[in-house]
Amino acid sequence: MSDKVRDFAEIPQQFVKEGTQFVNRCTKPTKEEYIQLCRAVAVGFAVMGFIGYLVKLIHIPINNILV
Repeated sequence: MSDKVRDFAEIPQQFVKEGTQFVNRCTKPTKEEYIQLCRAVAVGFAVMGFIGYLVKLIHIPINNILV
């Protein structure tokens, strides 16, 4: 019985330990890393928006022709 309780109590302790190790390893990005990340996100938004525009540009006329 006490083994089950000990195992049950060990799980949150291990989770907290691993979480603190993860937070301690994390670092704040430098200005250059932050700018690079922002550029990558902006390019991703632009590409996805362009793809969505093309799909809408092609899909709507074809849909109207078929209906």
